[in-house]
Amino acid sequence: MSELPPQVQNLIAQLQQVQQQLQLVITQRAQIEAMLEETKQALEELQKVDENTPIYKTVGSILVKESKDKIVKELTEKAESYDIRIKTLGRQEERLRERFAELQKKIQTLIGQQAG
Repeated sequence: MSELPPQVQNLIAQLQQVQQQLQLVITQRAQIEAMLEETKQALEELQKVDENTPIYKTVGSILVKESKDKIVKELTEKAESYDIRIKTLGRQEERLRERFAELQKKIQTLIGQQAG
């Protein structure tokens, strides 16, 4: 087979770049999903705790006593933020997958034309 034309080489480079971006987005989403799950578990544990039980949160390298309501509010907001980020990354992943498929199709078409 002869050397690939510059147009095909360019498309292959774009395809590789999209593939790297896609992998990064998938990794980020997995990390945030893990953080969301951890936050939800913390909220579940807080539901089991009675109002008079002292609750502490970490601030840097120390523990600080906080009210249950304040911790629940903070964790709920954090979970909502994670959820929004996951949805955003999901849409970004979908667009990258579409772009990847589009580039693959173009490359196959151009290579088919060159072979034919």
